[in-house]
Amino acid sequence: MKRKITFRFSFLFLLISFCSVYAQKDTQDKIVFGKKYTLEELRKTNGFIRCASSEYENMLQQKDPKRMTDAEFEAWIAPLIANAKSNQRSQNGGVITIPVVVHVIHSGQALGVAPNITNAQVQSQITVMNNDYRKAAGTPGFNTNPVGADTMIQFALAKVDPNGNPTDGIDRVNLCQTAWATSAIDSYVKPLTIWDPTKYMNMWSVRFSDGQLLGYAQFPSNSNLQGLDPNGGYADTDGVVANYSTFGSSAYNDGTFLLNAPYDRGRTMTHEVGHFLGLRHIWGDSVCGDDYCADTPVHRASNGGCPSHPKPNSCNTADEMFENYMDYTNDLCMNIFTVNQKDRITVVMSNSPRRMELVTSTADLAIPLFANDAELKAERNCSQNACTDSQPAINAQFSLYNRGTSPLTAAVITYSVNGGASQTINWSGNLTQDKYVIITIPSGVSTGSVSAQITSVNGTSDQRAGNNSSVAVLGNIVPVTNTNFTFELQQDYYGSETTWNLKNSAGTILYSGGPYVDTDPDFPALLTQNWVLPQNDCYTFTINDSESDGIYEYDGYYRILNSSGVVVVAGNDFTASQQRVFKVTGALSTKENIKEKTAIGIYPNPVNDILNITKASPKATFEIYNAVGQIVKKGSIDNNKVNVVELLKGNYIITINDNNISENFKFIKK
Repeated sequence: MKRKITFRFSFLFLLISFCSVYAQKDTQDKIVFGKKYTLEELRKTNGFIRCASSEYENMLQQKDPKRMTDAEFEAWIAPLIANAKSNQRSQNGGVITIPVVVHVIHSGQALGVAPNITNAQVQSQITVMNNDYRKAAGTPGFNTNPVGADTMIQFALAKVDPNGNPTDGIDRVNLCQTAWATSAIDSYVKPLTIWDPTKYMNMWSVRFSDGQLLGYAQFPSNSNLQGLDPNGGYADTDGVVANYSTFGSSAYNDGTFLLNAPYDRGRTMTHEVGHFLGLRHIWGDSVCGDDYCADTPVHRASNGGCPSHPKPNSCNTADEMFENYMDYTNDLCMNIFTVNQKDRITVVMSNSPRRMELVTSTADLAIPLFANDAELKAERNCSQNACTDSQPAINAQFSLYNRGTSPLTAAVITYSVNGGASQTINWSGNLTQDKYVIITIPSGVSTGSVSAQITSVNGTSDQRAGNNSSVAVLGNIVPVTNTNFTFELQQDYYGSETTWNLKNSAGTILYSGGPYVDTDPDFPALLTQNWVLPQNDCYTFTINDSESDGIYEYDGYYRILNSSGVVVVAGNDFTASQQRVFKVTGALSTKENIKEKTAIGIYPNPVNDILNITKASPKATFEIYNAVGQIVKKGSIDNNKVNVVELLKGNYIITINDNNISENFKFIKK
């Protein structure tokens, strides 16, 4: 192994000193986002990496030279804070409610089995953040410190999803992998699952492959101010991530929570959301560093455990504020945001891209609900058999949610396999509002798709049309209408160890690369290639590391994206070698959709009066639904145009039916 030096305990007294913390842990220095955590740093926090946000920000700056440095960010925010103080904006402004979506990432576990945490555990995290950010009286978030502040920020689980349908703000996603490295989270999990970051604060509950990491967040993006590069940062990774066992608070445990003390009171997310809103660690990430808040005392370094007052230090500080949420103390010992920290948050929420849009987001406001409203959501299929000779039949799975106010006791679901004849299943049970059940549909085939639709609920018509249909893909196939793909490889510092190739089903190498040049200490640029992968063939991607230590520890990853930019293959969690096998097929052929789904389009959007429909036949018809799923207009498409002048301003969904094609588009009436 070249240069990748690890340090192991070699003395008996060290083993004895640290055995209670490291008895069953890897004794290497831990590396997260390229930073090595020393044994001394880990000792403070019971062997855990409390927060990796600063290291994550440093990595983003290395990858993107256009992203603001820490100094540039502080130069941008300082005059804005001063202006806010002079205008008393931070004191006189109203309360801001931030809509939140929590993506619970699992690998097929039942609800309540790690890491598929329960709704109650998710809600407890929102409760803790509201207590802490509002300094709520009678809760652990209250304090009597003279500089303790109510930040005037609060949080609510979203009530409307990106398609305009009702939601409980909890997005459960099976990604067929038990644990995730940080680079895989950013390159695959986040882009695949994120909701619009201008309307939602995205939070992810995951199982980290490094069990010692608790969480990390993305700092606010660039300002777009004159004199600074107008780079918007990474919109498809923006949000906050935590290990599932630190997400929520045991103070509200109903017996279903999956939490581990001493980080079991929700303060990991309080801390990480602080970074999301522009706050820095109270010790400034350096000895006697600066967090740019005048009312927080200078700390020599981070604190762990629960210290006692007074706690003087060598930075001429008589007493540290280790209760501050931006320190590393145990959850039970945290309870202060200060006035100056509130000032920073106020400025970020007023000026930073994606943060300032959250101020006006209405995704937390409930839309009218119906008594009978069910939602169907296809579950990811984890089978890897698409390219094997003997392929067993695969069952399709769908989640059936009750989005209505009445208990859901019966549902009729019609489905077709690979565009075949319609079949029907009848479900019965008892689901209260926002609860779900997994429905299994035997397909009888090993690849392809199952298209399903709710046709009735509780013996009557479903009152909302926008959430009734879904398509489950069977096997590890990639259905495409365009054979152009993009390959991305983020090398680590040791490119000379990395090689890769892509073979077709005949074993012919179509593309290959490496070994590359070592770049240590500079972070290597992202390698990008354009590929053409013909349909109806199987492909095997193989990546190797000659030193058998992979690329994940130093934030390397690879991924293959289709022509729409959707990640279809990704990875980084290997040591010596890793393979990904997938099959590229034509666009899914179902009874509802036997043509290219991208053929039909609409413009302009937003629209004043005439909505133009592209590539629709003279026989095409339309239905327009309002935000609560009611049909407000329907008819035939006349000369590829639909007149919407009489519609009120707002959001709508138009369904276009053309022969066997049914397409939905969301549009805004101005």
